[in-house]
Amino acid sequence: MYLTSLTLSHFRSHKRAVVEVDHRPVAIWGPNGAGKTNLIEAVSLFSPGRGLRRASAQEMARRPEALGWKVSGDLVGVNGAHEVSFVSEGGAARQVRVDDKPASQVALGRLARAIWLIPSMDRLWIEGAEGRRRFLDRLTLSFFPDHAQASLDYEKAMRERNRLLKDVVRDANWYAALEIQMAEAGAAIHLNRRAAVARIAQAQAGAETEFPTAILELVQSEGDMPQSMEDLRAALSESRSRDLQAGRTLIGPHRTDLLGTFAAKEVPASECSTGEQKALLISLIMANARALAEDVGEPPILLLDEVSAHLDAGRRAALFDEISALGAQAWMTGTGPEMFAELGDRAQALGVTEEGASSVVSKAALSH
Repeated sequence: MYLTSLTLSHFRSHKRAVVEVDHRPVAIWGPNGAGKTNLIEAVSLFSPGRGLRRASAQEMARRPEALGWKVSGDLVGVNGAHEVSFVSEGGAARQVRVDDKPASQVALGRLARAIWLIPSMDRLWIEGAEGRRRFLDRLTLSFFPDHAQASLDYEKAMRERNRLLKDVVRDANWYAALEIQMAEAGAAIHLNRRAAVARIAQAQAGAETEFPTAILELVQSEGDMPQSMEDLRAALSESRSRDLQAGRTLIGPHRTDLLGTFAAKEVPASECSTGEQKALLISLIMANARALAEDVGEPPILLLDEVSAHLDAGRRAALFDEISALGAQAWMTGTGPEMFAELGDRAQALGVTEEGASSVVSKAALSH
């Protein structure tokens, strides 16, 4: 799976950019603030969701014009070649089109997969559970495109139930239908997450890699997560009195946390050094990519923002070797060509500069 072209119009700092690439990794360099991350954020839209920054369509518009924006590209994969575009007009939610026909996020997820590692994820193991749930759900979504819809259905029903709880509504009939919806979607979410974690473990087992194995575990903030739809429905019903006191729902997949362990040292990821935590994240991202390559017959597009800056030369070369062996089109950013020297002719290069308050993208050459 790879892009052969990418066109940006009034997207973030890019007034207009046209990029032609092949299946090889793409090394992108330039000074801080030039627009490198904006470029790979555009690529992240080819995967379902809100992109690697979780930004609204309005936030992605170029300033100060705010005319709306468009991102389009030609995608090649096992499902053939497709033209995919994303358009937002006047700050409205972006519209997805595949081969000039409207498409849903679920349909996009069946067609294209992109996974990423960005600097804000470096603190994944030491910050709040919400960020780890987002990481878990991105990982899960890469395997199960329907996971996004289940998550939306669950959140919508839970918001309605929480409104009842805050208003101290005690009529059981008001809750019953919502709890059935939450149970159906919540059980699917939990099942998908468990399957994704198991698939990652399988992809890490026996893999030839320089990066440490990370053991993942799903835990609940309180008690155990009900395993079936009926068990979750019953648990929600039984928890109404407690939830009324709290003013919110206290049981369900929204209370799940993801714990990681450095397998070789048997040390929680939260207690590892900064370098070890980064290595564990890279290990998980690459395991995710290997698993998808096996499951769907092609690796996903990888987006690695400033990843080289945190690796020594040996680890950097090992990462590039893994990406090349996998055959993935990895879009990687860095401040200079020296960050990608170990790639040689296995990659193509783009330079990003700022001219007249606009990002400019041009072909570049890798140093040897």
